Amino acid sequence: MLSAPTIPIWIAEEAKKHGPKAQHIRRLRELLGENLTHTVCEEAKCPNVGECWSDNTLTFMILGNTCTRACGFCAIATGRGGAPDPMEPWKVARSAQTLGLKYVVVTSVARDDLPDQGAGQFSATIRAVKSIIPDADVEVLIPDFKGREDFLKTVLDARPVVLNHNTETVRRLSPKVRPQARYDRSLQVLAMSKRISPSTYTKSSIMVGLGESEPEVEEALRDLRDVHCDIVTIGQYIAPTRDHLPVAEYVTPDQFERYSQIAEDLGFNHVESGPLVRSSYHARRGHIAASLSQ
Repeated sequence: MLSAPTIPIWIAEEAKKHGPKAQHIRRLRELLGENLTHTVCEEAKCPNVGECWSDNTLTFMILGNTCTRACGFCAIATGRGGAPDPMEPWKVARSAQTLGLKYVVVTSVARDDLPDQGAGQFSATIRAVKSIIPDADVEVLIPDFKGREDFLKTVLDARPVVLNHNTETVRRLSPKVRPQARYDRSLQVLAMSKRISPSTYTKSSIMVGLGESEPEVEEALRDLRDVHCDIVTIGQYIAPTRDHLPVAEYVTPDQFERYSQIAEDLGFNHVESGPLVRSSYHARRGHIAASLSQ
Protein backbone atom coordinates (compact mmCIF):
# COMPACT_ATOMS: atom_id res chain seq x y z
CA MET A 1 0.00 0.00 0.00
CA LEU A 2 1.35 3.43 -0.94
CA SER A 3 1.77 5.83 1.94
CA ALA A 4 0.05 9.21 1.87
CA PRO A 5 2.24 12.09 0.65
CA THR A 6 3.83 14.25 3.31
CA ILE A 7 2.09 17.56 3.83
CA PRO A 8 4.22 20.29 2.21
CA ILE A 9 5.94 22.81 4.46
CA TRP A 10 4.12 25.73 2.81
CA ILE A 11 0.72 24.23 3.67
CA ALA A 12 1.80 23.49 7.24
CA GLU A 13 3.05 27.07 7.64
CA GLU A 14 -0.20 28.44 6.20
CA ALA A 15 -2.22 26.28 8.61
CA LYS A 16 -0.10 27.47 11.52
CA LYS A 17 -0.63 31.09 10.51
CA HIS A 18 -4.40 30.55 10.50
CA GLY A 19 -4.28 28.43 13.66
CA PRO A 20 -6.43 29.06 16.72
CA LYS A 21 -5.66 31.92 19.09
CA ALA A 22 -6.48 30.78 22.61
CA GLN A 23 -8.18 33.94 23.85
CA HIS A 24 -10.60 34.17 20.93
CA ILE A 25 -11.49 30.49 20.98
CA ARG A 26 -11.96 30.53 24.76
CA ARG A 27 -14.41 33.41 24.48
CA LEU A 28 -16.39 31.82 21.68
CA ARG A 29 -16.49 28.42 23.36
CA GLU A 30 -17.84 30.01 26.51
CA LEU A 31 -20.54 31.74 24.49
CA LEU A 32 -21.45 28.64 22.50
CA GLY A 33 -21.45 26.55 25.64
CA GLU A 34 -23.98 28.85 27.25
CA ASN A 35 -26.27 28.58 24.24
CA LEU A 36 -25.55 24.89 23.58
CA THR A 37 -24.81 25.46 19.89
CA HIS A 38 -22.42 23.50 17.69
CA THR A 39 -20.06 24.81 15.01
CA VAL A 40 -18.83 22.90 12.00
CA CYS A 41 -15.53 24.73 12.58
CA GLU A 42 -14.75 22.40 15.49
CA GLU A 43 -16.77 19.32 14.59
CA ALA A 44 -15.19 19.04 11.12
CA LYS A 45 -11.71 20.13 12.32
CA CYS A 46 -11.55 23.10 9.93
CA PRO A 47 -7.99 24.43 9.47
CA ASN A 48 -9.20 28.05 9.36
CA VAL A 49 -10.80 28.06 12.80
CA GLY A 50 -8.22 30.47 14.20
CA GLU A 51 -8.51 33.05 11.43
CA CYS A 52 -12.30 32.94 11.33
CA TRP A 53 -12.94 32.87 15.08
CA SER A 54 -10.46 35.68 15.62
CA ASP A 55 -12.59 37.70 13.20
CA ASN A 56 -15.87 36.72 14.94
CA THR A 57 -16.84 34.55 11.97
CA LEU A 58 -18.08 31.01 12.35
CA THR A 59 -20.45 28.47 10.83
CA PHE A 60 -23.22 27.26 13.10
CA MET A 61 -24.14 23.58 12.82
CA ILE A 62 -27.74 22.73 13.63
CA LEU A 63 -29.56 19.42 14.19
CA GLY A 64 -26.89 17.99 16.48
CA ASN A 65 -23.38 16.77 15.82
CA THR A 66 -24.12 13.24 14.60
CA CYS A 67 -24.64 12.60 10.88
CA THR A 68 -26.69 9.82 9.31
CA ARG A 69 -24.19 9.54 6.47
CA ALA A 70 -20.59 8.33 6.45
CA CYS A 71 -18.64 10.30 3.86
CA GLY A 72 -15.05 9.20 3.46
CA PHE A 73 -13.59 12.67 3.98
CA CYS A 74 -15.59 13.97 6.94
CA ALA A 75 -14.61 14.04 10.62
CA ILE A 76 -18.17 14.39 11.96
CA ALA A 77 -19.47 11.36 13.86
CA THR A 78 -21.90 9.00 12.12
CA GLY A 79 -25.05 7.65 13.74
CA ARG A 80 -28.65 8.47 14.53
CA GLY A 81 -29.20 11.93 15.98
CA GLY A 82 -31.68 13.00 18.62
CA ALA A 83 -34.91 14.90 18.12
CA PRO A 84 -34.46 18.48 16.86
CA ASP A 85 -34.34 21.06 19.64
CA PRO A 86 -37.23 23.50 19.09
CA MET A 87 -35.20 26.21 20.83
CA GLU A 88 -32.09 25.67 18.69
CA PRO A 89 -32.97 28.33 16.07
CA TRP A 90 -33.24 30.94 18.84
CA LYS A 91 -30.01 29.77 20.48
CA VAL A 92 -28.20 30.25 17.17
CA ALA A 93 -29.79 33.67 16.70
CA ARG A 94 -28.84 34.79 20.21
CA SER A 95 -25.26 33.58 19.72
CA ALA A 96 -25.04 35.51 16.45
CA GLN A 97 -26.46 38.61 18.13
CA THR A 98 -24.00 38.39 21.02
CA LEU A 99 -21.12 38.10 18.56
CA GLY A 100 -22.41 41.09 16.60
CA LEU A 101 -22.64 39.07 13.40
CA LYS A 102 -24.25 40.63 10.35
CA TYR A 103 -23.52 37.65 8.12
CA VAL A 104 -24.54 34.31 9.59
CA VAL A 105 -23.63 30.95 8.06
CA VAL A 106 -25.68 27.90 9.05
CA THR A 107 -25.08 24.28 8.10
CA SER A 108 -26.15 20.91 9.45
CA VAL A 109 -25.34 17.28 9.57
CA ALA A 110 -27.37 15.09 7.20
CA ARG A 111 -30.56 13.96 8.94
CA ASP A 112 -32.07 11.36 6.62
CA ASP A 113 -33.88 9.96 9.68
CA LEU A 114 -36.17 13.00 10.04
CA PRO A 115 -39.49 13.31 8.15
CA ASP A 116 -38.36 16.57 6.51
CA GLN A 117 -34.62 15.73 6.67
CA GLY A 118 -34.08 18.92 8.69
CA ALA A 119 -35.47 21.44 6.21
CA GLY A 120 -37.88 22.88 8.78
CA GLN A 121 -35.07 23.52 11.25
CA PHE A 122 -33.10 25.41 8.59
CA SER A 123 -36.16 27.54 7.85
CA ALA A 124 -36.81 28.22 11.54
CA THR A 125 -33.15 29.17 12.12
CA ILE A 126 -33.06 31.62 9.20
CA ARG A 127 -36.28 33.24 10.43
CA ALA A 128 -35.05 33.40 14.05
CA VAL A 129 -31.81 35.12 13.02
CA LYS A 130 -33.68 37.66 10.91
CA SER A 131 -36.14 38.26 13.75
CA ILE A 132 -33.41 39.04 16.29
CA ILE A 133 -30.97 40.69 13.83
CA PRO A 134 -33.18 42.27 11.15
CA ASP A 135 -30.27 43.55 9.05
CA ALA A 136 -28.37 40.25 9.05
CA ASP A 137 -27.86 38.12 5.94
CA VAL A 138 -27.99 34.34 6.27
CA GLU A 139 -26.12 31.80 4.13
CA VAL A 140 -27.04 28.12 4.42
CA LEU A 141 -24.97 25.07 3.55
CA ILE A 142 -27.48 22.26 3.13
CA PRO A 143 -27.44 18.50 2.58
CA ASP A 144 -29.12 17.21 -0.57
CA PHE A 145 -32.50 16.41 1.07
CA LYS A 146 -32.41 13.40 -1.31
CA GLY A 147 -33.45 15.76 -4.08
CA ARG A 148 -36.82 16.65 -2.54
CA GLU A 149 -37.97 19.92 -4.09
CA ASP A 150 -40.57 20.55 -1.36
CA PHE A 151 -37.89 20.42 1.34
CA LEU A 152 -35.66 22.73 -0.67
CA LYS A 153 -38.54 25.16 -1.09
CA THR A 154 -39.09 25.15 2.69
CA VAL A 155 -35.54 26.46 3.13
CA LEU A 156 -35.66 28.96 0.28
CA ASP A 157 -38.99 30.39 1.41
CA ALA A 158 -37.16 31.69 4.50
CA ARG A 159 -35.03 33.80 2.11
CA PRO A 160 -31.36 33.01 2.71
CA VAL A 161 -29.09 35.20 0.57
CA VAL A 162 -26.89 32.25 -0.45
CA LEU A 163 -27.79 28.57 -0.74
CA ASN A 164 -24.69 26.39 -0.66
CA HIS A 165 -24.68 22.71 -1.52
CA ASN A 166 -21.41 20.93 -2.15
CA THR A 167 -20.63 18.49 -4.95
CA GLU A 168 -17.37 17.90 -2.99
CA THR A 169 -15.47 16.13 -5.78
CA VAL A 170 -15.44 15.18 -9.45
CA ARG A 171 -17.95 12.79 -11.01
CA ARG A 172 -15.64 9.75 -11.14
CA LEU A 173 -14.66 9.93 -7.47
CA SER A 174 -18.07 10.83 -6.08
CA PRO A 175 -19.23 7.26 -5.26
CA LYS A 176 -16.10 6.68 -3.18
CA VAL A 177 -16.01 10.09 -1.52
CA ARG A 178 -19.78 10.36 -0.86
CA PRO A 179 -21.23 6.83 -1.04
CA GLN A 180 -24.69 7.90 0.17
CA ALA A 181 -24.94 10.91 -2.13
CA ARG A 182 -25.18 11.30 -5.90
CA TYR A 183 -23.19 13.69 -8.08
CA ASP A 184 -26.10 14.40 -10.42
CA ARG A 185 -28.51 14.80 -7.51
CA SER A 186 -26.30 17.53 -6.09
CA LEU A 187 -26.37 19.32 -9.42
CA GLN A 188 -30.15 18.89 -9.44
CA VAL A 189 -30.41 20.54 -6.01
CA LEU A 190 -28.51 23.58 -7.27
CA ALA A 191 -30.59 23.74 -10.45
CA MET A 192 -33.85 23.51 -8.48
CA SER A 193 -32.69 26.26 -6.15
CA LYS A 194 -32.26 28.66 -9.06
CA ARG A 195 -35.64 27.71 -10.46
CA ILE A 196 -37.42 28.17 -7.12
CA SER A 197 -35.61 31.38 -6.13
CA PRO A 198 -33.69 33.02 -9.00
CA SER A 199 -32.53 35.89 -6.76
CA THR A 200 -30.82 33.57 -4.26
CA TYR A 201 -27.13 33.03 -5.02
CA THR A 202 -26.07 29.40 -5.28
CA LYS A 203 -22.70 28.09 -4.23
CA SER A 204 -20.75 24.84 -4.19
CA SER A 205 -17.37 23.49 -3.17
CA ILE A 206 -14.85 21.04 -4.61
CA MET A 207 -12.02 19.31 -2.76
CA VAL A 208 -8.86 18.51 -4.72
CA GLY A 209 -6.04 16.13 -3.90
CA LEU A 210 -8.21 13.01 -3.93
CA GLY A 211 -6.82 11.70 -7.21
CA GLU A 212 -8.73 13.81 -9.72
CA SER A 213 -7.21 15.21 -12.91
CA GLU A 214 -7.35 18.80 -14.13
CA PRO A 215 -9.78 17.91 -16.95
CA GLU A 216 -12.06 16.28 -14.37
CA VAL A 217 -11.99 19.41 -12.20
CA GLU A 218 -12.75 21.53 -15.24
CA GLU A 219 -15.66 19.22 -16.10
CA ALA A 220 -17.00 19.57 -12.54
CA LEU A 221 -16.76 23.36 -12.76
CA ARG A 222 -18.56 23.31 -16.11
CA ASP A 223 -21.28 21.12 -14.61
CA LEU A 224 -21.78 23.69 -11.85
CA ARG A 225 -21.96 26.59 -14.29
CA ASP A 226 -24.42 24.64 -16.43
CA VAL A 227 -26.85 24.76 -13.47
CA HIS A 228 -26.09 28.48 -12.99
CA CYS A 229 -24.06 28.12 -9.80
CA ASP A 230 -22.79 31.59 -8.85
CA ILE A 231 -19.97 30.98 -6.34
CA VAL A 232 -17.43 28.17 -6.09
CA THR A 233 -14.74 27.31 -3.55
CA ILE A 234 -11.83 24.96 -4.28
CA GLY A 235 -9.65 23.62 -1.48
CA GLN A 236 -7.11 20.97 -0.63
CA TYR A 237 -8.41 17.75 0.90
CA ILE A 238 -6.63 17.02 4.17
CA ALA A 239 -7.50 13.72 5.82
CA PRO A 240 -8.83 14.40 9.34
CA THR A 241 -7.63 11.01 10.65
CA ARG A 242 -5.84 7.88 9.40
CA ASP A 243 -9.24 6.18 9.09
CA HIS A 244 -10.47 8.59 6.43
CA LEU A 245 -9.72 8.64 2.71
CA PRO A 246 -6.00 9.15 2.10
CA VAL A 247 -4.63 12.23 0.40
CA ALA A 248 -3.54 11.36 -3.14
CA GLU A 249 -1.56 14.57 -3.67
CA TYR A 250 -1.03 18.07 -2.34
CA VAL A 251 -1.98 20.50 -5.06
CA THR A 252 0.54 23.26 -5.78
CA PRO A 253 -0.18 26.99 -5.49
CA ASP A 254 0.23 27.30 -9.26
CA GLN A 255 -2.43 24.66 -9.81
CA PHE A 256 -4.84 26.42 -7.46
CA GLU A 257 -4.27 29.57 -9.50
CA ARG A 258 -4.97 27.57 -12.64
CA TYR A 259 -8.25 26.25 -11.20
CA SER A 260 -9.22 29.77 -10.16
CA GLN A 261 -8.62 31.05 -13.68
CA ILE A 262 -10.64 28.22 -15.22
CA ALA A 263 -13.55 28.98 -12.90
CA GLU A 264 -13.38 32.71 -13.58
CA ASP A 265 -13.29 32.09 -17.33
CA LEU A 266 -16.39 29.91 -17.01
CA GLY A 267 -18.24 32.86 -15.51
CA PHE A 268 -18.57 32.25 -11.78
CA ASN A 269 -19.41 35.46 -9.93
CA HIS A 270 -16.84 34.68 -7.22
CA VAL A 271 -14.09 32.08 -6.80
CA GLU A 272 -12.05 31.12 -3.73
CA SER A 273 -9.22 28.71 -4.56
CA GLY A 274 -6.39 27.70 -2.23
CA PRO A 275 -5.11 24.95 0.05
CA LEU A 276 -7.04 25.95 3.18
CA VAL A 277 -10.19 27.13 1.41
CA ARG A 278 -13.33 25.48 2.75
CA SER A 279 -17.05 25.80 1.93
CA SER A 280 -17.70 28.83 4.12
CA TYR A 281 -14.29 30.48 3.92
CA HIS A 282 -14.69 34.23 3.35
CA ALA A 283 -18.42 33.58 2.91
CA ARG A 284 -19.49 37.19 3.35
CA ARG A 285 -16.84 38.39 0.92
CA GLY A 286 -18.12 35.89 -1.63
CA HIS A 287 -21.68 37.14 -1.28
CA ILE A 288 -20.62 40.77 -1.64
CA ALA A 289 -18.49 39.99 -4.71
CA ALA A 290 -21.32 38.01 -6.31
CA SER A 291 -23.71 40.92 -5.66
CA LEU A 292 -21.36 43.46 -7.20
CA SER A 293 -20.80 41.34 -10.31
CA GLN A 294 -24.49 41.30 -11.21
